Amino acid sequence: MANLKRYVAGFAGATVLLAGCSSDPGAVEEGSDGSTSTGSAGGDQFVLALSSDIVSLDPQETTDVPSSQVSTNIYENLLEHDNNMELQPVLAESYEMVDDLTWEFQIREGVTFHDGEELNADAVVKNFERLLDPDNAKPRANMFELVEEITAIDEYTVEFTTSEPFAPLDAHLAHSAAAIISPAAIDADENGDALLSVNAAGTGSFELDEWVQGNEIRLSKNENYWGEEAQVSQVTMRVVPEQSTRIGMLDQGEVHFIDQVESANSGIVDDMQNASLLTQEQLGFEYIGFNTDVEPFDDPDVRRAIAMAIDSEVLLEGLYGGFGSVATGPLSEYTFGYSEDTQGIEYDPEGAKELLAEAGYEDGFSASILTNDANPTRIHIAEVAQDYLQEVGVDLSIEMMEWGAFLDATDQGNTEMFVLGWSTVTADADYALHPNFYSGNHGSQGNSTFYDNEEVDALLTEARSESDNDARADLYAQAEQIIIEEAPMIFTVHNDYITGIADSVEGFNHLATGIYDLSEVSINEEEAGY
Repeated sequence: MANLKRYVAGFAGATVLLAGCSSDPGAVEEGSDGSTSTGSAGGDQFVLALSSDIVSLDPQETTDVPSSQVSTNIYENLLEHDNNMELQPVLAESYEMVDDLTWEFQIREGVTFHDGEELNADAVVKNFERLLDPDNAKPRANMFELVEEITAIDEYTVEFTTSEPFAPLDAHLAHSAAAIISPAAIDADENGDALLSVNAAGTGSFELDEWVQGNEIRLSKNENYWGEEAQVSQVTMRVVPEQSTRIGMLDQGEVHFIDQVESANSGIVDDMQNASLLTQEQLGFEYIGFNTDVEPFDDPDVRRAIAMAIDSEVLLEGLYGGFGSVATGPLSEYTFGYSEDTQGIEYDPEGAKELLAEAGYEDGFSASILTNDANPTRIHIAEVAQDYLQEVGVDLSIEMMEWGAFLDATDQGNTEMFVLGWSTVTADADYALHPNFYSGNHGSQGNSTFYDNEEVDALLTEARSESDNDARADLYAQAEQIIIEEAPMIFTVHNDYITGIADSVEGFNHLATGIYDLSEVSINEEEAGY
């Protein structure tokens, strides 16, 4: 597509300007508490420049990756994924599946929350009662809908009973929504004394110092951590929406880490004297979603036609610089349930025109596409989609919103088309498919396209209770193929995370889930070089 060249050229032009976009590394900055500090990052604190602020500190309320990146370093789960995406016991010392309906967890002794409360079986039960209470309407409660009862057998033993066999339960327990919160903090939240949306009390290696909304989040080392203590005393996450500013800050040593580096700027970061490019394959997918409740996107033929009009190969090479792979469907090869036999929708602009004509849109139509204003790549995806669709007679206007407002709009169905992504943080097909495509999860629970298909619902429900992994994978493959053919989303790419990190940083773990594990981060001053 010829018009894509103007975006690639635009990216290259942006990189030329970056050398002049850095600020003085020795500049004095005023903190939110009126204190001052030098602009240079170093010593005993780890400083990140992130493109988006978090939405909430309550792990049971959030559905966005930025919020999970913070809460994961404050809170811990019974089980968590390691760097190889293998499940490991954390707040549970051990666990076993007693029978098809019963799971038993031995809770780690000697662990205290940041507020001094003790971790025990009752604390775990209280967390899951809060998560699963229908009156609370937690957005990720659907992940545990087959859990019938959680019981404290003794002071440090918890039993989960399910209504049916529930194969992905252990993987789901590693999700940030299943993080364990101090029971006293839960009481304070329920009483309105200290809301968990802006306060936090977990067991993690870092605890919350302050969240200055729209500006920064500060964490400090948990001096009473039950395991190996963090290597740095403080973590500061600065909200810096402008990519050029983030890159300049990394180059000048004001921060140790930056997120969301566009592929066209990857060379600049990798060529820095004291910093390097850091990439990570991910478990999720990028997509263009349709609101299937509104015309003309309530017609699968229209959705398929739009999908046929956009070349994901060009998106991958032109916008992502080849960092990743083209998405056939929502499941990547690193996710349980992935099938090599799945057939995607091929790029076919002439076929798209024919299908639109058959659907009654021979003369095209007008629509809008929504994206968040702090993600340049997604903005460019909207722009490229606009050009592609113009070629098949669809006039697409682009609207941009702040991240929180954007999520509200998609959750509430105030969209026609939108650009978004999904991180399959459990590495299991259930979490890629059930939240996004099960009809009972419309809106904030994940199904932002408001897709509804009874056959898909039945397959996903059966897969959840199937204990045989081969049979379960086959059910997911069937469901995924139907979803692809009905096209509630255009599955574009499984993109790599592209970030930048100072050479002085050691022990930084960027998981395939998108989460930053900061528990082992340290700063080697000899490598700083600033």
